Amino acid sequence: MTKPSIETDVVIVGAGPCGLFQIFELGLLGIKAHVVEALDKPGGQCAELYPDKPIYDIPALPVIGAQALVDNLMLQAEPFDPTFHFGQQVQTVTRTEDDRWYLETNQGLSFITHAVIVAGGVGAFEPVRLKIPGVTQRIGHSVFYSVKDLEQHRDKDIVVLGGGDSALDWALDLKSIANSVVVIHRSEHFKAAPASVEKLRRYCDELEMQLLTGNVTALDQGPDDTTKQDLQSIDVTSLDGITRRVELDQLLVFFGLSPKLGPMAEWPASRQKNQFIVDTEKFQTDQPGFYAIGDINWYPGKKKLILSGFHEAALAAFAIKEQLNPGKKASLQYTTTSTLMHERLGVDNPFTPDEIAAA
Repeated sequence: MTKPSIETDVVIVGAGPCGLFQIFELGLLGIKAHVVEALDKPGGQCAELYPDKPIYDIPALPVIGAQALVDNLMLQAEPFDPTFHFGQQVQTVTRTEDDRWYLETNQGLSFITHAVIVAGGVGAFEPVRLKIPGVTQRIGHSVFYSVKDLEQHRDKDIVVLGGGDSALDWALDLKSIANSVVVIHRSEHFKAAPASVEKLRRYCDELEMQLLTGNVTALDQGPDDTTKQDLQSIDVTSLDGITRRVELDQLLVFFGLSPKLGPMAEWPASRQKNQFIVDTEKFQTDQPGFYAIGDINWYPGKKKLILSGFHEAALAAFAIKEQLNPGKKASLQYTTTSTLMHERLGVDNPFTPDEIAAA
């Protein structure tokens, strides 16, 4: 028997940092949201791809780890009691006869909502794969496309593939806990930050790391190679055609990420390449009630920054408040002084200046 659709004012698609902050901004205006996330936890790319990496451009936070940022955003959203639906990918988005939106997930969950806010990054990101035999059965065991737990790599002999920021950042971070780190890049030219490249070369000169130029052409040679999960060695072919064998415990591949719009490619809103075109007043698409914030949207001057997505979430919330209350202007109230804001936040006794200074 088909379950009835969940009727709500707003559905947020995506529980990355921008989606989580959208919960907060809607909550301040008295609007509760349902959140649909394809992953099994909140945080999006921050939690899935680089939870331990530092972020330096969040206002008032000189540095914060990606996972810590997600944790703080969840704590900030907590007073507004959002309903999360993890492990669900929205596949169908259509307009209803009464000008609302019908959404259905790949798990058969459906919603009827007045407003949709897409906060799903640039779709679902997939790592660019290393395309040689023997890789697939070793993923998560001795071949990795992301670092989720540094301790998993402690005291290992590690080879890092790639020449971008992720490859060099992780190689440098892992140096302090791994038994050894070798970086292999197909070219002598790197796309990473110059400071990281300089540090890598200095460590190599001091024999604390190793850098090879070439491509991995084979994993473990042998008759049982298709079933083994452990990794003992790889073949690396240099630009001059010479192949050498490199022993290792783990292979970390950072060839970049490939965005996949997936079902979003069929959703009813105009796009600029893979991004939904929005205005800069409401961050609404050309479809009334259909909004997009964060990396998934496009407008002139767009910058793919978390802080830009936070700004977009605030203005989208005010636009939705006015959409839900036609003809009534959504008033701006400050969390510093508004008793209504304090009530919605569950702040019975606002902090005094001395308490804020001591926090």
